[in-house]
Amino acid sequence: MEIRFYKPTVTDIPLMQALVKEEVEKGKILLRTEDEMATTIRSYTVVEVDGKLAGFTATHIHSPRLAEVRSLVVGKEFRGLKLGKKLVEACINEAKEYGIKQLLSLTYEKGFFESCGFREISKEEIPEHKIWADCIRCKHFPICDEIAMVIDL
Repeated sequence: MEIRFYKPTVTDIPLMQALVKEEVEKGKILLRTEDEMATTIRSYTVVEVDGKLAGFTATHIHSPRLAEVRSLVVGKEFRGLKLGKKLVEACINEAKEYGIKQLLSLTYEKGFFESCGFREISKEEIPEHKIWADCIRCKHFPICDEIAMVIDL
């Protein structure tokens, strides 16, 4: 089995959107349009298994102090290979490279992020209010049931 992590190009966007479609429809991941993904393509990391797109995530920088793990997804057929954990590690490493102090995740998968070293915080502790600009686009808004978690870098 050949596993490869890489930074995608805009030509990868249709496959990325197809992979995340089911999670977007369930309301677990926020929809990102093709234009949004193109604008932020440098924030993404993709994993491929035997030449097939298996998952991706994005490291979204909010401020010199805070970044966020966004759009983390691993295709059903590739779950159990620890690819999600490796994608989160890629976000952690990228945030460290940029000198970011803390990495945030808004998630439904508390146990998974705890296994990656994150701890739960109250949403009121999130210092940058601009994070919530995305929330208005969520199908669960204004009743947010995601868990806020952070890791200090």
